[in-house]
Amino acid sequence: MRLRPEQLTSHLRGDLLPVYLLSGEEPLQMAEAADAIRAAARARGYTERAVLHVESGFEWSSLLATAQGLSLFAERRIIELRITGTKVGDEGAKTLTAYAQAASTDNLLLVTLGKPDKQLPKWLTALEAVGAFIQIWPVDGAQLPAWIGRRMQSRGLQATPDAVQLLADRVEGNLLAAAQEIDKLRLLYGEGRVDAAQVAEAVANSARFGTFELLDAALAGDGVRAARILQGLRAEGVEPLAVLGVLLWEGRNLVGVAGEAPVTGVDAAMAKYRIWDKRKPLVRAALTRHKPRQWQRLLLLGARIDRQVKGQEPGNPWDELLQLALFIAGVRVV
Repeated sequence: MRLRPEQLTSHLRGDLLPVYLLSGEEPLQMAEAADAIRAAARARGYTERAVLHVESGFEWSSLLATAQGLSLFAERRIIELRITGTKVGDEGAKTLTAYAQAASTDNLLLVTLGKPDKQLPKWLTALEAVGAFIQIWPVDGAQLPAWIGRRMQSRGLQATPDAVQLLADRVEGNLLAAAQEIDKLRLLYGEGRVDAAQVAEAVANSARFGTFELLDAALAGDGVRAARILQGLRAEGVEPLAVLGVLLWEGRNLVGVAGEAPVTGVDAAMAKYRIWDKRKPLVRAALTRHKPRQWQRLLLLGARIDRQVKGQEPGNPWDELLQLALFIAGVRVV
């Protein structure tokens, strides 16, 4: 059966299934869902626990041996199978399918894995047929305020809309930081109303500011976020040359791909400059913002910033870094 993450709590109040599959790449939600399943299992007499890590060289026979082994201390056990990624190979697929066919309530199998392909493998479908499959999706920027609001309410906090939005801005999509800050607010103010002033006073800036986040924001065309991240980097004392190095690392590739694409095509040009598959959509989107020759300005801006940092040219390198990031983002600066 399929379960949505928000259905898990109510499901666990009833009879447990012999298999639970948790799939996703968001650490906090995956950890809390697994904790909830473990707690429900312990309350029903699953007092023993075995953890198996599926890595290179994993012996799949150990799963069946663990499931079939007798225990002197418990009649029921939780078996956690932690799969790195989603691939299990032929032997793993056969073993998991066999496990599904002989699943018993003496054991509760908790499988955690990454995000599977759209076409689910047969072994996963076999386990789902006797258990529950919960897919956990990342919380994007548009969904984050609602997630924070629900989380605060579950902790007894009635937050104003401004307070929720301020916290969302501060944590920049970092759910673990958001959860920690909400717990901190609960300790500081207790249950009840929380406004933006209280959030501003209590919450540290937990955003994961980093130079690669700046680069991705610029490539995605999000000039506002790029400017905010750059401000955070400056406040943290990051050296301007470190920021410049990352922007030019991708910037040189953009210049090269922009020059080659009209001749060889975008795909061939990205292959030549070894653009990673995961970054191709960002690069492809950025290329549409300027004509090929205009991308040369990126290198000129970079050279000027380098001279400013070294004291060879007047000007504030942080102001120029903002210009550079906004240029990549396609924001016109007057």
